[in-house]
Amino acid sequence: MGRAAGTRPGTVATGMTSRAAATSTGRPLSFLTGIPVDRVKGIGPRTASRLADAGIHSVADLLLHVPRRYLDRSQLFDLSDVPLGEEVTVGGTVLSVTKRRISRNRTMIEAVVTDGTNILTAVWFNPYVKVREGSEVALSGKAERFRGRLQMKNPDLDALDAQDSLVTGRVVPIHPSAGGLGPAQLRRSIHNALTRARPVHEVLPAEMVERLGLVDRDRAFTGVHFPGTIEDADRARRRLVFDELFRLELALALRKHRQAADATGIAHDTGGGLVDRFVTALPYRLTGAQRRASDEISADLADPRPMHRLLQGEVGSGKTVVAAAALLTAVQGGHQGAVMAPTEVLAGQHYLAFRELLASAGLGPPLVDPAAPAGMTSLFSNGDHVQGVRLALLTADHAAANFVAGAAKRSDVVDWIASGSVDLVVGTHSLIQDALSFARLGVAVVDEQHRFGVYQRVRLKEKADGYDPDLLIMTATPIPRTLAMTLYGDLDVSLLDEMPPGRMPVVTTHVSRTAGDEAGVYDMVRAEVAAGRQVFVVCPLVEDSDKLEAASATAEFERLAGILADIRVGLIHGQLRSDEKEDVMRRLRAGEIDVLVATTVIEVGIDVPNATMMIIEDADRFGLSQLHQLRGRVGRGAHSSTCVLVADPTTSEGEARIAAMLATTDGFRLAEEDLRIRGQGTVFGARQAGLTDLKLADILRDAEMLVTARREAFALVGRDPDLRAHAEIAVEIRSILGEDVEWLLRS
Repeated sequence: MGRAAGTRPGTVATGMTSRAAATSTGRPLSFLTGIPVDRVKGIGPRTASRLADAGIHSVADLLLHVPRRYLDRSQLFDLSDVPLGEEVTVGGTVLSVTKRRISRNRTMIEAVVTDGTNILTAVWFNPYVKVREGSEVALSGKAERFRGRLQMKNPDLDALDAQDSLVTGRVVPIHPSAGGLGPAQLRRSIHNALTRARPVHEVLPAEMVERLGLVDRDRAFTGVHFPGTIEDADRARRRLVFDELFRLELALALRKHRQAADATGIAHDTGGGLVDRFVTALPYRLTGAQRRASDEISADLADPRPMHRLLQGEVGSGKTVVAAAALLTAVQGGHQGAVMAPTEVLAGQHYLAFRELLASAGLGPPLVDPAAPAGMTSLFSNGDHVQGVRLALLTADHAAANFVAGAAKRSDVVDWIASGSVDLVVGTHSLIQDALSFARLGVAVVDEQHRFGVYQRVRLKEKADGYDPDLLIMTATPIPRTLAMTLYGDLDVSLLDEMPPGRMPVVTTHVSRTAGDEAGVYDMVRAEVAAGRQVFVVCPLVEDSDKLEAASATAEFERLAGILADIRVGLIHGQLRSDEKEDVMRRLRAGEIDVLVATTVIEVGIDVPNATMMIIEDADRFGLSQLHQLRGRVGRGAHSSTCVLVADPTTSEGEARIAAMLATTDGFRLAEEDLRIRGQGTVFGARQAGLTDLKLADILRDAEMLVTARREAFALVGRDPDLRAHAEIAVEIRSILGEDVEWLLRS
């Protein structure tokens, strides 16, 4: 459950250690985290080592390894009455097992099973299925008739020991295999652990348990592993799901409280004229969503407590302008602003966008001689006369400044940031290097937060000495509401759910390479280029791979350069040097490249309004969020645009992604679908959010419970910010989440 062995005890409330002792009313879960799993009967050192590799270190971890499903043996269908074409579970004894090779790469295993009423043949096209003659099994799948006989293809298989009292005449738990142990071994081990661990002590207030209609914790652990009925299992799982979500949301609530209570922020002057001048000079009116988000951010900036806000919006919804207004609020008060982007290409794009926005508002400073100290004077006089905003770019290999003629040296830009001569800086991870310091960082913007981790976010904030800068996190990746409540549960959220007028819808089509449909795509490319437009071709790999049969950017570039010999074709990918990538993007913006072949380096931040066609090779290999981001690179101008998905899906997941892209352009609907297709997966690792995976809860299925857990957690912290009156809960959070809580509580 994410708790590293030997985790240093910390404190949520003063004087609390990471575990609690057993009490007169039972053993707390925090106590069980301190008992190694090898103390369980039947688990020796070797098995314990394998279980540790699967994340099961303690008795608590073992008890939280809950069944993935149940077999209600009273509900098994007799083979004589089994309905055809429906998902059913049947049971019986294996009469015979045969294994034979049916082709060069395929092996078939066939088992004949009887329950005394009829005979069924189970067939698996998998050489690793383990089924033994004479064993008792349960099979789950769809029954059908094949050559007059009852058959199941590739059913789920569970071996049942008829002599095992844990599977005889009862609801049978089927635990996920772990550490080399199958469901039967885990069932016995968990039964042994639970027998000695009970009663499990309740830590939630009795009032909360009763009000929410939850079963007590002891009944929950018994009911989830060895229920009397399926209804008992459902009630037990509901309680444990609440516990897991409540721990998560309580940690986030504690973090949010600490951010507000402990941090020293800046009360920015939001009434200055710089932001008004910038907004007034825009060649368009802000959308209602942009105005609403700007007002929310402005209120945060005026508050002395540091802002921690997520700005979420579709591709092209206008996040850059909202962020620019926030940054200029800092500048007009004499502070600096910083924007951290995940790639050099995106950082360069932001720098050019900010430079253009500033110039259009008359805020571009005159060029100065960087060698002349006198040129580095204050940009404002009494806050009224605007001389210009000094903007700089800083990446690992490149630097630029809008107030310097020609190229700027990287070392000079670093010095200017430290001296306060730069007002706004856009960069990559270079902004959080130890050697870089800010004179007076006021607002920090992190773009595409999912590309960074918690550590990078914290490091950027720490660049302000003695106070906390305001933090604005931007993402163009639509996040389902339930996922946002867990990944970014400690942040306030502003949503840009309105697109600027004039954006043309993108028509999405699917073509099959094996069916020979690509020829028509090249005709479309020629037509777009002939009309003066530009085209993107995106591939999943930089170079050809023997292991992955996917189009590579370099090979596709060479192929298209031959097919489209009369068209200017360019290439960009992450392995190019910075100056090479910059030159490609310059030529693309200048219209010197008609077709750009690329990897996902162009997934975010590329704004070329003249690009009207996006071709995604092997589209089924991309995630839905990536596909949506790539599609958002076109349709940014006044011309109709097309996205072509070139794919021959070989998996059901790939087929589902293509179908979803064809069905909608709504990023939030796609995000929900992506979550359903992939499952929540590893979305809570420390790299992303400082939390372990959810083991029991599913943020889509349990969305209502997540809302309840969040409400209860934030209310509890509101009443008891240090959890002094709820010491057992505080100890449990730290014992279960371990080192991850250190990240969550770090403000």
